[in-house]
Formats: sequence, structure tokens, C-alpha cells
Amino acid sequence: MYVGTLSFDLLLGDVHSLKEKRSVVRPIVAELQRKYAVSAAEVDHMDLHRRTIIGLAMVSGDPAHVTDVLDRCERLVAGRPEVELLSVRRRFHGDDD
Repeated sequence: MYVGTLSFDLLLGDVHSLKEKRSVVRPIVAELQRKYAVSAAEVDHMDLHRRTIIGLAMVSGDPAHVTDVLDRCERLVAGRPEVELLSVRRRFHGDDD
């Protein structure tokens, strides 16, 4: 069993309230879940309206599949024009851990 996780530190663009923040973050989380069948959620900076951290995780029996899906998720988030990707943290856990 292999587990891969990503956490995205994002700076949101023209957002002036927590309500506007939700309208940016929710579609990103929903698209990650729908397109790639990963578990995803906003996990930090809930009280700041221009910053967020989105975390995601996936499990697979094939390490190459985990790497491929994580790469696709990273490209999807990096390509969103309404956010600036400040950093990405990737972790990979395998049977040897």
C-alpha cells in the first residue's frame, strides 16, 4: 500500500471576505475530488481571507499511479488563475515506512 499527500499553500487573488474565499476554494477542492478521486479539504488559514492551505491524500497499490495522480493534482492547482501557488509539500509513504 502506498499513500501520497500534497499540501498547497495558496494566496488568493481579489478576495475581500471569507464568503468570497469559499467561492474560490470550494470549486478547487471539488474538482480535485471529482477528477482524481482523492480526499481533499481546506486544512489551514480558515480565518484569513487571502490565504489557504488545501491538503489532499490518496491511496493505491501502485507507487507510479500515486506519483502520476499527485503530479496531475499539482498541475491543476498551479494552473488556476485565481490563486498563486506559494508552495507545495509532497509526502510519499510506502510499505517500507
